[in-house]
Amino acid sequence: IPHASAVVIESFREDSEIAVTEIHAAVYVEKPSQKGIIIGRDGCSLKRIGSAARREIQSYLNCTIDLRLWVRVEKNWRNQMNSLKNLCLQEE
Repeated sequence: IPHASAVVIESFREDSEIAVTEIHAAVYVEKPSQKGIIIGRDGCSLKRIGSAARREIQSYLNCTIDLRLWVRVEKNWRNQMNSLKNLCLQEE
């Protein structure tokens, strides 16, 4: 995984009726080539990352997790103050 990456939880919703927690997360990278690294051939890297994260979250929260991942390119996000605030990585 490129070190110029960050994961932002975009939504977190618990459904007590069906005992599932739904999490939507975005993996931010700076370059399209990094997006390709995260996704991997035929999506195998993203699937492996998502499966590992899902297992870890399920053991931590002790419930079933529906994890949805997206990979987004945000050019120079580490160097731009507004991008950091938008990604919730910096205090206001």
